[in-house]
Amino acid sequence: MDVVSVPVDDRGHLTGAALEPSLAEDPRICAVVASGGTTNAGIVDDLASVVETAHRHGAWVHVDGAYGGAALASPSARARFAGIEQADSFIVDPHKWLFAPYDCCALLYRDARPAAAAHSQHAAYLDSIDRGESNPSDLAAHLSRRTRGLPLWYSLATHGTAAYAAAVDRCLDSARTVADAIRASEHLEPLMEPELSVVVFRRPGWTPAAYRLWSQRLAKDGTMLCVPTAFRGEIAPRLAFVNPATDPRAVIAVLEETMREADGS
Repeated sequence: MDVVSVPVDDRGHLTGAALEPSLAEDPRICAVVASGGTTNAGIVDDLASVVETAHRHGAWVHVDGAYGGAALASPSARARFAGIEQADSFIVDPHKWLFAPYDCCALLYRDARPAAAAHSQHAAYLDSIDRGESNPSDLAAHLSRRTRGLPLWYSLATHGTAAYAAAVDRCLDSARTVADAIRASEHLEPLMEPELSVVVFRRPGWTPAAYRLWSQRLAKDGTMLCVPTAFRGEIAPRLAFVNPATDPRAVIAVLEETMREADGS
C-alpha cells in the first residue's frame, strides 16, 4: 500500500478538514491512521472530525495510541480522545505507560469480524479450530505468540483500574507542574503546552551539541535521563513522565541547577 501524507494544523493535529481533500480526490484510500498521543510530543489528533470524515468516505480508522492511549484511564485527559469510541481499531502499548513489562501491545477492535476475515489463517492442521470462539491468532498477522498480556491482566486484577487512573493522573500532574516551572523560568522556554505527559522545551542560546553534552553528562551521573529530540524543525530536550513515583520538584531542581550556563558547556 502507498502512504498519503496529510498536513497537520499549526499545533500538530490531524483534522477532518485537512483529511477531506485527499479522501475526496482518491477513492482508493481505504484506511486512515490518527494519533492518540504521539510518542514524541504527546499530541492527540482531532479524532472526532477525523473519524467522521473518514467514515463518510468509507475508510477504516485506526488510532495509534501506543504511548498516549493510556491517558484514557485518566478522567482529566479523556475528553482529548473524544471520537475514539467510533474508530474501527486502536492500539495501546501497556509497557509504555500502563506499567507492564516489555513487550505488551493491546490491539482493540470496535467490530472484530472484519479483522478475523482479513487475518484468519487456514491450513490442514488448523481446520479443527473452533472459529466460533474468540481466538487472538485470528485478529492479527502473527499466528503463534506467547501470552504477552498476562502480566498486565494480573496487575489489573491485583491493583484495580482505579489505581491505574490515579497513577496516570500523577504523571499528567507532573508534566503540567514541570511545564509551569519551565514557563516561569528565566532561562527556559516551553515549545508547546503539554497535552499528555510529554514536555518539550528549549534553552535559548544552546546548540544541538550543547544539548547532547548536557544530556550525556546527566545520564552518566545517574541524575536524570532527558534525551534531546527533533521537534518542529529544532533540536530540543524532551521529558516523558510515565512513572507516577517521579517527583516533579526534583526534576525542576535539576533543570534549574544544570541549565543556567549560557553556552551549555
